[in-house]
Amino acid sequence: MRRVCGRYATGVAVIGTCGDQGRPVGLTVNSFASLSLAPPLILWSLALHSPNAGLFAPGAHFGVSILRAGYGELARRFATPAADKFAGVAHRRCERGVPYMDAALATLAFSVERADPVGDHLLIVGAVEGFEAGEGEPLVFFGGDFVRIAA
Repeated sequence: MRRVCGRYATGVAVIGTCGDQGRPVGLTVNSFASLSLAPPLILWSLALHSPNAGLFAPGAHFGVSILRAGYGELARRFATPAADKFAGVAHRRCERGVPYMDAALATLAFSVERADPVGDHLLIVGAVEGFEAGEGEPLVFFGGDFVRIAA
């Protein structure tokens, strides 16, 4: 299943939120997708066994940093279970403390609308609270690696 799904190219994003004592928490996902334009909603999923699953209860706030091309190592870093993934990483925090990557092509702010277990994952629906878009090429994941798209 993983090999077959790997044939579908996706963008790459870092989900950011606040953990214990306001410490920044981040994780790489490629399951991020638009769900609805009216109202504006997105969805993404997180493994149920993730130690961060409890941070995404309804009403919690999180941000999405859609990564630029060339930031594959940053995406890999946030895909690991390291304790302080943000150490030495250029980022900013909004008034709620949610972290956003400076390497982002676009950023979006959300509150959790729903978080439902589906199979072995937690399906998270976020209500859009704000967004910013920049210019450039996206980081793309395909076949288990980061690739560039041809114009």
